[in-house]
Amino acid sequence: MTVKSSILSLLMEQSPAFISGEEMAQQLNVSRTAIWKAINELKKEGHLINSDRKGYQYQSSDILSIEGIRLHLAKETPELSIKLLSSSSSTMKDAKLAALDGEAENTLVIADMQEAPKGRFGRPFFASKGGGIYMSILLRPNQSFEEMAQYTIIMAVAISEAIEATSGITTEIKWVNDIYKDGKKICGILSEAMSDVESGQITNIVIGMGINFSIKQEEFPKDIQEKATSLFSDQQPTLTRNELIAAIWNRFYAILDKNNTDFLDYYRRKSFVLGKEVTFTQAGTPFNGTAETINEQGELIVRLKDGTQKILSSGEVSLSEIK
Repeated sequence: MTVKSSILSLLMEQSPAFISGEEMAQQLNVSRTAIWKAINELKKEGHLINSDRKGYQYQSSDILSIEGIRLHLAKETPELSIKLLSSSSSTMKDAKLAALDGEAENTLVIADMQEAPKGRFGRPFFASKGGGIYMSILLRPNQSFEEMAQYTIIMAVAISEAIEATSGITTEIKWVNDIYKDGKKICGILSEAMSDVESGQITNIVIGMGINFSIKQEEFPKDIQEKATSLFSDQQPTLTRNELIAAIWNRFYAILDKNNTDFLDYYRRKSFVLGKEVTFTQAGTPFNGTAETINEQGELIVRLKDGTQKILSSGEVSLSEIK
């Protein structure tokens, strides 16, 4: 950890109280000049730091930082190897490259801006510098492909629960990978697997997401203003992106650690698809029916007009219409 990073951690841990330059210098075994230089660098990066005769005081801001995320991670959450980028063409690509390079499990790539964001089936989505959370994580589960769909569902549950716990904002889930607020999309999730050909086991899973955090409604392109929104589209955020990021991963790993299917009950309760008439295309053929339930594998069960059932897996279809 660099001196600057150590100082930022100290300031955040102490906030809102002041901490003197002398005390920081003693704790970090560096000179007061080094403290002063690092403080100035942090201010240039956008961090709000007050200074007076009592020392330095950190003021909460929405600057993404590894230190700010770590401050709010639970002790039970596994150690994350966090990579923070000012911009990325795709954090999914970055995480997949990390997998190919043999980097550690639980490598988390976060970008302040995603230049070429894409969701399921390569669909582009809108990104805004400083207004969203764009991140992807590398996991090494060594599991079968049948268990793949559950990671997307677990991620959706973790995001929904984290948002509601930290902000009080109610969310809903559209099967299989979208989070909604007030009938508009605020988050999309994408999961991709890498496998061992001989064993047929999944060796790596990369889960990526784009969360609209504080984008004003008028900032969205006109053609999606009626379909998309952000968590804080019409008010000042009541928490920072660092806090929400940490809350999401705390919840995600807590669900994984329980090793049961309780998360599916939450997912079903939050689904606005179940009980609705849905339209979808499977193998090039259009279908229409009623979404009945989500099974233990995370697949959507749809009852067609003729009484037969269709089982939809996340990799095959998306819902084109919901009534």
